[in-house]
Amino acid sequence: MIPVEGVEDQKIAVLGLGRSGKATAAALAAGGAQVVAWDDGVDTRAAAEAEGMRVLDLTRDDAWHGISMLVTSPGIPHLYPKPHPVIAKAYALGVPVDNDIGLFFRSYATAGWDAFDRPPRVIAVTGSNGKSTTTALIHHILRTCGRPTQMGGNIGTGVLSLDPAQDGEVVVLELSSYQTDLARALTPDVAVLTNLSPDHLDRHAGLGGYFAAKRRLFAEGGPDRAVIGIDEPEGLYLAGQLATSPADDRVIRISAGQKLDRGAWSVFARKGFLSEYRKGRQVASIDLREVKGLPGAHNHQNACAAYAACRSVGLAPRDIEAAFHSFAGLPHRSQLIAERDGVRYVNDSKATNVDSAAKALQAFQKIRWIAGGLGKDGGIAGLSPFLANVAKAYLFGHSARDFALEIGQTPHEIFETLDQAVAAAASEAETGDTVLLAPAAASFDQYPNFEKRGEHFTALVQDLDQA
Repeated sequence: MIPVEGVEDQKIAVLGLGRSGKATAAALAAGGAQVVAWDDGVDTRAAAEAEGMRVLDLTRDDAWHGISMLVTSPGIPHLYPKPHPVIAKAYALGVPVDNDIGLFFRSYATAGWDAFDRPPRVIAVTGSNGKSTTTALIHHILRTCGRPTQMGGNIGTGVLSLDPAQDGEVVVLELSSYQTDLARALTPDVAVLTNLSPDHLDRHAGLGGYFAAKRRLFAEGGPDRAVIGIDEPEGLYLAGQLATSPADDRVIRISAGQKLDRGAWSVFARKGFLSEYRKGRQVASIDLREVKGLPGAHNHQNACAAYAACRSVGLAPRDIEAAFHSFAGLPHRSQLIAERDGVRYVNDSKATNVDSAAKALQAFQKIRWIAGGLGKDGGIAGLSPFLANVAKAYLFGHSARDFALEIGQTPHEIFETLDQAVAAAASEAETGDTVLLAPAAASFDQYPNFEKRGEHFTALVQDLDQA
């Protein structure tokens, strides 16, 4: 646990008592704060009280006497579509609102660092797609190369549940737009933007607000090094804003397709090869085609981002390359589940939007595509340019019929459930095919989250071996 600094004897309220909320309350108490808490769920409040937490109804005006700060969980709206009533009350009363990410950045560094030979570092990763894989890959490379490291944030451990810093340690954080938008302190040593595509637009009142939330990671604290994906206009704009001149190597531009052989420092992937350029000269090259844990151009972009971040903290190219080959990938993200009778089964349940599904569809040939669930605004018409490799689509769930109308002449069949779609795809698949779960939709029509959907797909594939 990382005790929160600067809160001794202050009365601080915590809104939301899920995993991050409970961890935040404990870290505040460890820092000497008097913690009160509230959650909209009756059962959640009862469980918290049973654990000894002081629950206070923050919807009441008289509950706010003496409260100096409100700390909210990231999933609770603080501005759009409208602020949660408790957060709105804090704004009206002039009470500062923060989240666990802000508390982490103000508390991670301590006086004990003076005794370290090498100061700890923080690498923070954000973006629309690939940030979990990039975060896990950076952590894997650091660990494989013998650097002390922890991973947390939107993946793995909550930030305030991490251990206090070690000499020379590198903490790798995945940060969502919900987390970066509200944090009052954002001071990573290395900040990474993988890419940007429309997502969570209701929480940010449009793409501009969404980008602004991501941009805060780079603008608020000024990282020593910024790794920026420039394959979208927003990334190109951000890189231009941060660099003071073409020779400014504090900005590393990355791309999954463009040749970036000009400028101070760049890393790009083309035709399966990663290249690093410094001041117009190539200094390293890695063949990514045989790295099984990173299939497809979208994962090559993740590799570029991770490579650049690890180079920023002093790792050598050949050590990074060796670590690439031992990376197994993350569950539900282009995860190879099985190979059966010459057919590969790939679980990309995390592909919940058009952009991430498009990347998955470009990563494989001869695809038996399983898609469906609860469709998002705009449907899947945007996938039309990426369907050339699809032999047949197996559409299931709430939006299956809508999806069928949007995929043109692509052969398809409609099913009620994932079980039926997997059975049909497996029975029709031929040697060399890939049965790919890339839903392009949310899971909430039939599953509580994309993880459960991916786990079900994995179980169904494993059952095929027993049939």
